Amino acid sequence: MRSKSQDKWLEVHGIEHWTEFYTDYGVEIQKRFFGHFLKDEDTGWKKQPKVSLLVRSPGEEFEPRAENEWPLARTEWTKLYLHGRTHSLFDRPAASERQLTYGGFSDGVTFMSPPMDEDTEITGPIAAKLFVSSASTDADLFLVFRVFTPDLQEVTFIGALDPHTPIAQGWLRASHRKLDEDLSLPYRPYHTHDEKLLLTPGEIYELDIEVWPTCINVPKGYRVALSVRGKDYEWPGGKARGLGNLGGETFTGVGPFKHNDPQDRPADVFGADVTLHVGPEHEAHILLPFIPKK
Repeated sequence: MRSKSQDKWLEVHGIEHWTEFYTDYGVEIQKRFFGHFLKDEDTGWKKQPKVSLLVRSPGEEFEPRAENEWPLARTEWTKLYLHGRTHSLFDRPAASERQLTYGGFSDGVTFMSPPMDEDTEITGPIAAKLFVSSASTDADLFLVFRVFTPDLQEVTFIGALDPHTPIAQGWLRASHRKLDEDLSLPYRPYHTHDEKLLLTPGEIYELDIEVWPTCINVPKGYRVALSVRGKDYEWPGGKARGLGNLGGETFTGVGPFKHNDPQDRPADVFGADVTLHVGPEHEAHILLPFIPKK
């Protein structure tokens, strides 16, 4: 996004992070790129789309599609608001204020949308705005954007390392909430991480949280959800065997990238209760990139 060169391309692919790079497909794309720029060969690179997507559908089905820019120019940025009474996501703010408190090391709270009334593509960056207070001087927020089938079975996919990765995730330590006003965008909060701003217990703070981009076709009848947790995501289906070169540890949805070091997350600070404030005075929401059909 911040590369100064105008000669740049983006490819969004599925499965593990290494497969597409080392297959014949990946090697061929690299040879076309280097042949064009280093050897002045006519490799056809001038016809390469600026953005190449593999649009994912549940069941690890992929549809290739070329685009011209990122995020997509036709994106319909849509806010889904957190409703505290029903633990729901709706396209309008809640009518009344609610406070939802969860343990700092707990599974937190999940907000779920009604069933989609048509197939809906969500492709691009995601951002969330939360209003949070803590019983201590800090709090860790673990956000998980999720998709569920009509019978409420979670849709996961093969991630970089873990075979049961959720659709998208985001993280923020509340004391690192300071934004870079020049680099932040509505769909991508950019945090400076140059100052530690501790919380006053009980005081409400506005947090803008980046959630990693995704590319998913959500079928009609499926639901989307946002979980706000006090710990790493855990796949409801249990543990999976990890890779041998990582010590064979078991994976639970985030691979080996876990946030459970007691020195980094002392219980007296990060295990304290966290409260979400939602309603007309605190319009907590998730911003989603809905893509209309061409």
